[in-house]
Amino acid sequence: MTGHPGATHYVVAIDSGSQSTKVLVVDQHGRVHASAQQPLRAYDTSVRGQVVHPDDDIWDSIAAVCTEALDAFAGDRALIVGVGLCTIRFCRALLDDDGLLIEPMLSWMDERVSRAHIDEGGTRYVTTSSGYIAHRLTGERRDAAANYQGVWPIDQKTWRWSEDPESYTAAGIRPDQLFELVDPGGALGTVTAQAALSTGLPEGLPVFATANDKAVEALGSGVRSDGDLVLSLGTYITAMSTGPFASATESHWVNFACEPGRYLYESGGIRRGMWTVSWWRQLLADGGELSEDDLNRGAEKIPPGSDGLFTLLDWLAPGDAPQRRGAMIGFDGSQGRFHVHRSILEGIALTMREHVEAMEEGLQRQFREITVSGGGSRSDLMMQIVSDVFGRPARRMRVTDAAGLGAAICAMVGSGHHADWDAAAAGMVAVRDRFHPDATRTAVYDEIGRKYSTLHSFTDPMFHEIGLISR
Repeated sequence: MTGHPGATHYVVAIDSGSQSTKVLVVDQHGRVHASAQQPLRAYDTSVRGQVVHPDDDIWDSIAAVCTEALDAFAGDRALIVGVGLCTIRFCRALLDDDGLLIEPMLSWMDERVSRAHIDEGGTRYVTTSSGYIAHRLTGERRDAAANYQGVWPIDQKTWRWSEDPESYTAAGIRPDQLFELVDPGGALGTVTAQAALSTGLPEGLPVFATANDKAVEALGSGVRSDGDLVLSLGTYITAMSTGPFASATESHWVNFACEPGRYLYESGGIRRGMWTVSWWRQLLADGGELSEDDLNRGAEKIPPGSDGLFTLLDWLAPGDAPQRRGAMIGFDGSQGRFHVHRSILEGIALTMREHVEAMEEGLQRQFREITVSGGGSRSDLMMQIVSDVFGRPARRMRVTDAAGLGAAICAMVGSGHHADWDAAAAGMVAVRDRFHPDATRTAVYDEIGRKYSTLHSFTDPMFHEIGLISR
């Protein structure tokens, strides 16, 4: 443990997401003392099938937001004891001999990350978003073991690089191109003088590994037992629980949790979930001033079911149904912008109820309460719709940036300011409020849900035909 016994100590939590970078300065009690956020630049999608973060946008945004958050921090910087680094999962960074990008970072939406790496020359290292940022911060070639999902030669049971040569061939990566793996809470290195100038972080400050961003979010939401479930309302919407290693099923898949030896169980999801809410709000903003609060207030007055308007949230098609597209069905001239807004929120909740029910059956466990995290949890309307659709209490945490709080927990455990993961979660995660279901509205959503679940059987053939026409 570093710092002064009995004093309040702080960590800097970096949460680099799909749409923005957020940085929190958090104490050992989970209180946020400073924060900053910056939207990322629009993805470059100029090449079909490729989605990249332009230039060096991830690092540039982290440097800027760290500087802004630390400038806003009024406490003693000498009592900052570490950095927790959480970045977007499923990204791929191709680096040169100096550890710098040889091309813009591949997003999780880029088709190339779902298949083996093809070396086109000049690639010295292949790593994740967290590996690249950790190298920029520390100069070391270490990365978070729990941020490796997808096509990588990693052993799921040992959390270390595979001993099977065929796994490297399948991934298209040589062993000497990979970084050293570090468990959650383990040290990635210390902030270099150059990184300190760029970020405002103190030189020599330890940087600690976390996991993939969804696992970090689950930790920061207080998911600790078999009965805990978090509904993550972010760009990618999913539901998560944790437990020991288990085989994936049709209802859920399994990846690393944000605690050594534990695993994250993850339901099916919505690939552009809250992005669709932002898309709709932006369309309206282009025609005049209309805030999300305005939309929510208007949508609160619309009855459950949005007067027959249904939204299918396939703005980015799922991998197992690439022909799908987003759709709104049921317009009859009576609906307006508030109906559309409510229908999008209802579509999110109805889709995720199907996924959670399938997950419950696959895991043979029942989730009595829904913890809601991510930007969507800031909306009272969204929270109430979730509670009504699921027919269960929905709780919102004190810190809605659960990935940021999870990164802070990792840094507090790594620096020794909490004895273990249970103590850190108990001391830093707190419930802000709960929303309870209305029985009448839940009954309406039960009936709507039965109809909603059949819609893809009608739209899939249509989109398949449209796809044939557009080729």
